[in-house]
Amino acid sequence: MALLPILTAPDPRLKKKSEPVDAVDDVVRRLMDDMLETMYAAPGIGLAAPQVGVLKRVIVLDIDREETRTGPLFMANPEIVEASDEDATYEEGCLSVPEHYSDVVRPAAVTVRYLDRDGAAQELKCDGLLSTCVQHEIDHLDGILFIDHISALKRNMILRKLLKARKEKEREEAEGGPANPKEAAPVL
Repeated sequence: MALLPILTAPDPRLKKKSEPVDAVDDVVRRLMDDMLETMYAAPGIGLAAPQVGVLKRVIVLDIDREETRTGPLFMANPEIVEASDEDATYEEGCLSVPEHYSDVVRPAAVTVRYLDRDGAAQELKCDGLLSTCVQHEIDHLDGILFIDHISALKRNMILRKLLKARKEKEREEAEGGPANPKEAAPVL
């Protein structure tokens, strides 16, 4: 397995729509394994293939750190087939939008259909944090970030900060290292 670089907004690749997986083969399983390792190292609870620069409909999740115990979930071609009328609000963050969080309203429960790591068709009813996480990661497959669900003013402020941070990082790397060591802390 290998750690993959995680793209950060406003990288234009994050806004592209992903292509379906033809079959869950060894290449897709390797991608899933690498994504899971990358997600754990970040650390995070979900990761979509576009976040690592692969425009395929693949996501991985593991929310075992919360009250729901799922273990690692591997999903190829996930699609929401049912969503509740009831909404839930969660404060969301994203490995591609580091250090920024915002309340996002989504359906409280969804049913997702997907191919698992072995290529078998599965259907899973999700609620709570799992529902939010599944919807968040599926959004990535369609080129949607959680900040696209918030006000334009707040979204633009976040994107400006991320662009400024990227430029500072590039400048620091060109000068031979980070000027501010506390920026090296892991993103939650």
